[in-house]
Amino acid sequence: MSGLFGSLGVAYSGMDTYKTWIDATADNVANVNTVRRTSETAFQAKYVVAQSVPGTRGGVRAGIGQGTSVADIALSSGNGVVVYDPSSPLADAQGMVRRPDVDMSEQMTNLIIAQRAYQANVTVFERARDAYAEALQIGK
Repeated sequence: MSGLFGSLGVAYSGMDTYKTWIDATADNVANVNTVRRTSETAFQAKYVVAQSVPGTRGGVRAGIGQGTSVADIALSSGNGVVVYDPSSPLADAQGMVRRPDVDMSEQMTNLIIAQRAYQANVTVFERARDAYAEALQIGK
């Protein structure tokens, strides 16, 4: 992503990383009420592990970074929380079911952060695109 249009690639990599983060958070929120048998693992929340992509010069790490990428998707513990819900068809003999240990306030905070970061990268992409378009107009 280096060269003349490198800023477009860097902004795009940020948008791609934060889109993945938004998707993971949306999946976590959608499954906050998923109930499973106590013999099964609970829904495991997904957390995006992002990393910077270092710049290279002559095959050696140097210079300005080249954006971001998703290094991994970490999963929360499958233990969840065992709760009493005898009306559930998945309840065991004691009336217990396993629910995910997903903190909605944490998920909503993550969603706001990811949305704002995504939008910031969109703005950078648009500004760079507009600057390149204006530069092309100079020769006309």
